[in-house]
Amino acid sequence: MIKSVAKVVAMTALAAGVLAANPAYTAYAASAAYTPEGVCGAGFSRVQDGTRPLKSGRDTFGHVYLMYNRSTGYNCVVTIKSAFYRTATYTTATLKVDGEKPKTDAGKFKYYAGPVKAKARGKCVAYWGSTRDTRLDFAEATGGRRTLGNCG
Repeated sequence: MIKSVAKVVAMTALAAGVLAANPAYTAYAASAAYTPEGVCGAGFSRVQDGTRPLKSGRDTFGHVYLMYNRSTGYNCVVTIKSAFYRTATYTTATLKVDGEKPKTDAGKFKYYAGPVKAKARGKCVAYWGSTRDTRLDFAEATGGRRTLGNCG
């Protein structure tokens, strides 16, 4: 019994050390409070090929999501950060409907950019997002699909 308690204490300390040494892990857990469904609102659901990571080299700073509301014909894009969470960093969410100019929400946000909504029933869309880190190099992570797809 004492050995198993000591083992649990040691594993808990190890996990705490990993989380403290890697703030991106704790940020990811904290960012789970925001979902694309919650940000876009009632009736929106994720579409096929509608989740893309925001990558800077091998690092992932978040995800950009494409959502659709069947009853209204609207698409919604939101970029949710998983790195540099709770820190206002330049973050964008963009939605492009075929034949229209792109719509973008951009600024220094702590948690997410968006929602960006546009009526797109019967049209193809493209979507993308970005965020920057807070280090001296200000690396930018980008993701999405800039070619038109998800037509319908």
